[in-house]
Amino acid sequence: MGFNLFKKKSSFTKEQTTGIFSRLKNGLSKTRQVLTTDINDLFISSKAIDEALFDELEELLITSDLGIDVTMEMMDRIKQKAKKLSSADELKRVLKEELIELFPKNEDKKKEKPTTKPHVIMVVGVNGTGKTTTLGKLAMKFTSQGKKVLIAAADTFRAAAIEQVEIWANRSNASIVKHKEGADPAAVAYDAVEASCARNIDIVLVDTAGRLHTQKNLMEELKKIKRSINKKLPGAPHDVLMVLDATTGQNAISQAKLFNEAVDLTQIALTKLDGTAKGGIVAAIASNMSLPITYVGVGEKIEDLQDFDSTLFINALFD
Repeated sequence: MGFNLFKKKSSFTKEQTTGIFSRLKNGLSKTRQVLTTDINDLFISSKAIDEALFDELEELLITSDLGIDVTMEMMDRIKQKAKKLSSADELKRVLKEELIELFPKNEDKKKEKPTTKPHVIMVVGVNGTGKTTTLGKLAMKFTSQGKKVLIAAADTFRAAAIEQVEIWANRSNASIVKHKEGADPAAVAYDAVEASCARNIDIVLVDTAGRLHTQKNLMEELKKIKRSINKKLPGAPHDVLMVLDATTGQNAISQAKLFNEAVDLTQIALTKLDGTAKGGIVAAIASNMSLPITYVGVGEKIEDLQDFDSTLFINALFD
């Protein structure tokens, strides 16, 4: 019996799923244009399942930025399964199955409600990835759910970063803890957690620097912030969310590995998917990092930062 991608239990209502799926398809239009056009041509029913077809499929997956190593391993499995298949439609089903398998099995854990209060999320990433914008959208998302949110402006190396966080705090009705430009980022984070405990805050979002204009080492600064948070609230930060720019392709994986070595990432947010034709990078990151992708950005609007669901994502690419 064929594997039905739509039978997986979802945390969304039917109406929510329809709206999210529609926005996801629109946001992935550049990738879809490449994949659906080429793959549908590739999988015409009359086409033989042979080495020539496999070569074309392999090239297409690598072009979509899935990565050579991931593609080669996946193609080996597809070729084995293909021996029992009789049509191109069945092969397309197997391709979808294999893509979904690239995502870690602990994906659902990211949807569990935080049991700690305050729940501290340290947000990291290179400047220019949409890190602070993602943090701001998350603040709006949480406050719209009735949660009390506090933002720590711990990127103290740029005055513009502090100003940007303040704007998002005002827009989202979140509290903010900030110091002067050049202040110790770890001290800001510490004070923010201390304030959140006193004010009965639900969520603390800690903005951090993505690049330093000093001789200080960025990773050492991030480690120091993390230690400072944990000193004030043992067990925190409860999540370290890295924001990656999908348009940077395989370079995003290199960035994630460096940050993961320094601060032990727990989640990934992938932005600017609407700006790339290489949406395969989503599966590549999930496979390489073995970390749940929590959010994807498929546009500029608040609602375009979506909770990530691998099944919806793969279906949005192909259907």
